[in-house]
Amino acid sequence: MYKVRVILDTEEDVIRTLLVNEVKSLENLHFDISKSFGFDGQEMASFYRTDESWNQGEEIPLFNMAEAGEGISMATCILNETLPNNNDKLIYVYDFLQMWTFYVEIIEQSNDVINESKTILSVGEIPAEAPDKEFKADDLSKDLEDEFNDFESLDDFDFDNY
Repeated sequence: MYKVRVILDTEEDVIRTLLVNEVKSLENLHFDISKSFGFDGQEMASFYRTDESWNQGEEIPLFNMAEAGEGISMATCILNETLPNNNDKLIYVYDFLQMWTFYVEIIEQSNDVINESKTILSVGEIPAEAPDKEFKADDLSKDLEDEFNDFESLDDFDFDNY
């Protein structure tokens, strides 16, 4: 059995702690998380592997989108294989139009066996709308300007000499 802490990425504390069977798939965890936060689980979602600093890594989508079944999906990833240790983490994004983002962490493991997942702690209420996500990229426009400035001298170049 795994005790899983799930935190919604929002200003207010919205937390759920779940007890789940560790031999279930990430697809089962997807439905458990969505249910515990009041969603129906019918929207597209993905888990993302992450490091200790919550840096987003490899995607584990709800459905395998790769050709010839080469890719992974939530249904093919077993919880105790994907997250074998305490403090292992995933980022979970539910509903790509709304971008509900959650931090998922294994906080405890035990040899107890449970068949049905259950929510054992519920803190806070989910907001009516998903928090706005701010995606920042490095400003590359200055670098591009510098690159193109090198070509200005070509106007003065006399190509007829060659």
